[in-house]
Amino acid sequence: MPSASILVVDDEERQRAIYRDILNDEGYETETAPSGEVALRLLRQKRFDLVITDLNLTGMTGVQLLSEIVQADPTVAVILVTGYPSIQSAIEATKKGVYTYLEKPLDRDKLLRVVGEVFEHLTALRETIIGDSPATKAMLRMILKVAPTSHTVLILGESGTGKELVAREIHKHSPRHDKPFLAVNCASLTETLLESELFGHEKGAFTDAHQQKKGLFERAHHSTLFLDEIGDTSLALQAKILRALQEREIMRVGGSEAIKVDVRIIAATNRNLEQMLKEGKFREDLYYRLKVIPIQCPPLRDRADDIELLARHFMRKAALAANRKVKGISPEALEALRAYTWPGNIRQLEWAIERAVLLGETDRIEASDLPPEVLERAVPAPVHEPADGPAAAGVMTARANGLEPIIPEGSWEEHEKAKIMEALQRTNGNITRAAQLLGMTFRTLQYRLEKFGIKRP
Repeated sequence: MPSASILVVDDEERQRAIYRDILNDEGYETETAPSGEVALRLLRQKRFDLVITDLNLTGMTGVQLLSEIVQADPTVAVILVTGYPSIQSAIEATKKGVYTYLEKPLDRDKLLRVVGEVFEHLTALRETIIGDSPATKAMLRMILKVAPTSHTVLILGESGTGKELVAREIHKHSPRHDKPFLAVNCASLTETLLESELFGHEKGAFTDAHQQKKGLFERAHHSTLFLDEIGDTSLALQAKILRALQEREIMRVGGSEAIKVDVRIIAATNRNLEQMLKEGKFREDLYYRLKVIPIQCPPLRDRADDIELLARHFMRKAALAANRKVKGISPEALEALRAYTWPGNIRQLEWAIERAVLLGETDRIEASDLPPEVLERAVPAPVHEPADGPAAAGVMTARANGLEPIIPEGSWEEHEKAKIMEALQRTNGNITRAAQLLGMTFRTLQYRLEKFGIKRP
């Protein structure tokens, strides 16, 4: 990988030379530093993808250097090397964000294997999670840090910030990546259905249980289970999820035999779980069990530096899907995109760009192609309620059918409710036709009707 740059930090000149020769022979661009202080000066002058540093440096230690690197650029991977291994130093380094921890003397093949793994992870992440803002870099660093472990992860963030994408990336870069990633939206099912979906049921457990069914916990054995919108579960179901986490066993609905499972749980929510704890709506023991490693998905308004990168990515994606030749985005359109606060976050930006590609008449996106609310630079309130993928993805179809959003005030959710009511009125209450008009599935529209308390006209 000739484009990959590595900085080697070691106070022994011979050791630095060995590292440099091995890595240069493999095509890596390698520089060396005799101390942490010199390494920091080089890091300020040039960006490195990976730092390999000795733990026991003269002056600044490897752990201290690691802390400085993480603060300056959390996407730089760090490998710590030591000839005097210690459990405590390894734990401290891991907590601060080191990629891995190796002992001297290093075997050439092992060094190259680990370095290769680092760049595989970095390349895959940067191609999937797009952005160069400090908030995005911090999130990428956390993903790299937690992926190799089996710890439970809690992903926090508003709707549309890409929580499931983060969960999938953690799984993809974990030792469980060869098993299927399984997910469920806890807000989209009733308590009874969700319990059956998670834990399975025995034949005859309830009226419609005509045969035995394995739940997601069983099917995710040796893999990863993503519990989206965990904050929408009942206290009773929370107790059962807690037991599955603590005891590593589940019991099917209507069953009497405990079933051992080895499942990594990644949960996500857009709710304020700490406030729910105070209100007695979320179990404290489950909260702390889930929050072993928290990852914050920043809202798009905190990722202003990423808006142009994301917009161009969505432009290429939409142009390919629509078989249109769209080469760029005008300066006026980019200015409007940056000025808007994006209450629907990345998901809303993707809709806006898809709309612009579909409705545009030139080979670039013009400001006039963007939705009116973006041009008006409105400041809607942030969304705090779940917005599932199928419903969200349908907004573009709704726009194409004349249900154009204008949101001078209020939340994105209020707008969505208004558009659903408009579609129902236009179809005389026919849910199937309304769903087609909105670009939603029949089931998704039914869920939305129940959620918003909308009665068919």
